[in-house]
Amino acid sequence: MLGQEVSTATQPAGPVQPAGPPQPAHTAAEQFALREHSPLQRIQHVLHRHPAISPFLVLVLSFIVFSLINPRLASPNSISLILQQVAVIGALAVGQTLIILTAGIDLSVGAITILAMMVAAKLAEGSGIPGVLAILIGIALGVLGGLINGGLVTRIGLPPFIVTLGTLSIFTALGLLYSKGQSVQGVDLPAILNWTGETFSVGRFRITTGVVLVAVLYVVVGFALANTSWGRHVYATGDDAESARLAGIRVNRVLLSVYTVAGAIYGLTAWILIGRAGAASPNAITEANLETITAVVIGGTSLFGGRGAVLGTLLGALIVGVFRSGLSLAGVDDQYRLLAIGVLVLAAVTIDQWIRRVKA
Repeated sequence: MLGQEVSTATQPAGPVQPAGPPQPAHTAAEQFALREHSPLQRIQHVLHRHPAISPFLVLVLSFIVFSLINPRLASPNSISLILQQVAVIGALAVGQTLIILTAGIDLSVGAITILAMMVAAKLAEGSGIPGVLAILIGIALGVLGGLINGGLVTRIGLPPFIVTLGTLSIFTALGLLYSKGQSVQGVDLPAILNWTGETFSVGRFRITTGVVLVAVLYVVVGFALANTSWGRHVYATGDDAESARLAGIRVNRVLLSVYTVAGAIYGLTAWILIGRAGAASPNAITEANLETITAVVIGGTSLFGGRGAVLGTLLGALIVGVFRSGLSLAGVDDQYRLLAIGVLVLAAVTIDQWIRRVKA
């Protein structure tokens, strides 16, 4: 009887219904996608994921507007001139981008470049050193300058702003003392040092070899940031250094490598600057520090680190070039050109703050 009761109790009361397919729980990304956002919030999320979109739109819009004001801006000659003008600042801005991505800043950009340029030019002019070796020595000096900055930041723990503010004066003084304040003309230099200023035709455009070197530089650094572990460590360090350290990233080593790579870029840019200017002058690119920061900020790289790309920096440098040329062709006074660039910087920082407040 007891066995019968147990058997009866375990039998289903009715026909067994086939179980339906399991309902998977929504992942965080799916839950995020299911939420409703306002159009402005969607824009905020898109700009957060793709920082280069906003400077690209600004570049296209500004080019169209200034071309309507003066069609000469859209001519091949004007576009070629803009590319040549932004080449030096665009190259220096690559190094500045790397440092700003780590939430730092480099005020010694121009000073390191000028020191490297003057040493390379003086050695090639009066010491009988081959031009290639002089260029390599200039790049090595840039690396040394970056190492000094990075060492003071990582080993002593000084803020990047203070470190580079100090080395700005030191490297500037060294450049002036070494060159005795005198320029070296391009005609007195080996042909290889002037090679970056040579032009060639691409259709109706005239491009210098320096512009090509800058383009290659952007491709190499952009690839390294997007597709290597080093690049991911750079972003992680800039986003939150303490979290990166807890995740096993050697933050100080990453920072030192960033300043060193930036210094190498400054040394390479010294060569590009000689070709662009046709001379090596200790008074060249006096505003490089501010101009590189301007290009980086307008290009969408966050001053707080962890977000941005060299593509945006390139667009930022081109925006500045288009604004200056466009306002000049429109007959606008120089003071108003400076005003326009200042407004662009403030607008870019404001947009960056708004984008950083993005919420899932």
